[in-house]
Amino acid sequence: MKEWTKEIEIDVPIDKIWDLFDGSLEKMQKIMPQVVGNTPVKVTEDGVGTIYRQQYKEGKRIEEYDVETIEYLNTPDHKKMKVGFTLANLFEITAGYEVTKINEDKTHFKYTTTNKPLKAIFKLFLWFASDKTVVKFVERVKAIAEEEQALVK
Repeated sequence: MKEWTKEIEIDVPIDKIWDLFDGSLEKMQKIMPQVVGNTPVKVTEDGVGTIYRQQYKEGKRIEEYDVETIEYLNTPDHKKMKVGFTLANLFEITAGYEVTKINEDKTHFKYTTTNKPLKAIFKLFLWFASDKTVVKFVERVKAIAEEEQALVK
């Protein structure tokens, strides 16, 4: 299994960033444009155990998988969600999104993802995998959130 973590400060209130992760499909697509569907299958009261059937477009192919919420916390100053899913019966993936309020207009964002190959042949693939995708994702969240915040002001 391989894990990547990236952290960044974003000049946006905590709720505005959280809305990109815990909001509508339209909002989610701003930071994850390849997600083309996100339909609730099971929704729990506290968030943990909630399952969404998600469709992800990769080139011309659309992959479909169930995303389960493993951890969920939503307080005014600290919000956290960790989801897990199996991609194409090849990889078990987790993605953790955590935002912590620094002040009214600044938020600390931490993204952690793990990738566990389900077939031995893919372990070698992960050996050479870089954090480029994780870095790009964190920078995209910052850019989208700050761009939207600038439009509000």
